[in-house]
Amino acid sequence: MAVNNAYGVMPRPKKSEHYVNNKDFLNALELHFAQVARAKLNDQPKPPIPRYIGECFLKIANHLSYKPNFVNYMFKDDMICDGIENCVRYVHNFNPEKSKNPFAYFTQIIYYAFLRRIQQEKKQLEIKNKILEKTDFDEVFDANEIDSQNYSDYNSIKDAVHSKLRN
Repeated sequence: MAVNNAYGVMPRPKKSEHYVNNKDFLNALELHFAQVARAKLNDQPKPPIPRYIGECFLKIANHLSYKPNFVNYMFKDDMICDGIENCVRYVHNFNPEKSKNPFAYFTQIIYYAFLRRIQQEKKQLEIKNKILEKTDFDEVFDANEIDSQNYSDYNSIKDAVHSKLRN
């Protein structure tokens, strides 16, 4: 529908398309589930997940990684990989009869995979800090070999170790 204004008729801007079309995604999943069911009936190996479904998983994971609560992590690639792996692992749990929104379903799977990765990385960082506490950090870091760019990182780690040793 066009809009009348003082300059004449202007077309309305088109609605932006979503990066994953939910209907196409649902149709691809239903087709895949039908192929899996046929293979099971014929005692054949389970067919691989179609490329389109994998691309949808990748797009969802990539876009979710740009959300403000995930954007600044150094291990963002690991988060994305974990999310995609969980989608592939649990794709068979999606039931098109219960929900017609696979985008939301797989976004939740990826979201929780991101949270699990963040927790794992925090645990690893805590382990590193405990190792530094138990050893003399001067043995681990030689201040003479640190360039000016990494000096602030060195100081922040050194301060963290000192504060933990005092507690």
